[in-house]
Amino acid sequence: MAASSTRRTTATRSRIAAVGAVAVAGTLLVAGCGDHTDKSTNSGDGSSSPAAAPLADKLPKDIRDAGVIKVGSDIAYPPVEYMEGGKAVGIDPDIADALGKQLGVKFDFQNGKFAQLIVGLQAKRFNVVMSAMNDTKDRQNGIDSDTGKKVGNGIDFVDYFTAGTSILVQKGNPKAIKTLDDLCGKVVALQQGTTSEGIAKAQSTKCTKDGKKAITLQTFDTDPEALLRLKQGASVADLNDFPVAAYNAKTSGGGNDFEVVGDQIEAGPYGIGVSKESTQLRDALQAAMAAIIKDGEYQKILEKWNVTDGGVTEAKINGGS
Repeated sequence: MAASSTRRTTATRSRIAAVGAVAVAGTLLVAGCGDHTDKSTNSGDGSSSPAAAPLADKLPKDIRDAGVIKVGSDIAYPPVEYMEGGKAVGIDPDIADALGKQLGVKFDFQNGKFAQLIVGLQAKRFNVVMSAMNDTKDRQNGIDSDTGKKVGNGIDFVDYFTAGTSILVQKGNPKAIKTLDDLCGKVVALQQGTTSEGIAKAQSTKCTKDGKKAITLQTFDTDPEALLRLKQGASVADLNDFPVAAYNAKTSGGGNDFEVVGDQIEAGPYGIGVSKESTQLRDALQAAMAAIIKDGEYQKILEKWNVTDGGVTEAKINGGS
């Protein structure tokens, strides 16, 4: 995304091999995935005890003593994170559990609107953000990408995955959408405050410069709301992260509702967001991420969710552009 509180990225165009068939049963989470800010959901059974965790001493003492890292997340974005059986599941919660075992703490996922997660982090409602959030220079520096103005202190990121934006259309592609240029003059639904929104706005400007009609954007608090509009035929496309687009294409309506078209757009890293003041926590997360990459646990998680092509080989800090 292009906005300062957005989910995606502004890097160069590249294509990541298809996440393909995500082997997880499920349907489009239109109902029951609304905002429940500050309600906690454990991501799993949690970590081992601090005494058994090799990197526990790297954490700040207050977090180590509490035994919990509070995570701000928009838990309506399968397969990255979503609710199942009253708890957060998906790629992010599984990675968080693996990190927790290294650090001797549990990661407690707290559901909120995506566009408000950085605000919540800076207000200390939680310790980190982990929500398919792209690591971008604008977010690092607290810049509103729409206006170019500084709106905050920015945050740091520990990078843990790579993905781009994809175009999702109705099954059979009735409007013959292949690229962003095909969206000119049409209605596009997407989640507010995301990199996808920034991409769509930039494309709309390009449309008018090329003498075509602008894109009509319909924005929503959650991606399932945008997907419902597409399913109903009220929009011609939804833009969202490729793993999410691929998941919904496979699962919604038994695979009969949507399909992904075209190449991925502006692929870049997801990062765990940490406040600029929390350097010790940031460095502890980086060490834990490096450990699970080295011991193979990270690879097992990617294989479980069929997203190995989005894997990283190094736990970078602020690696986004």
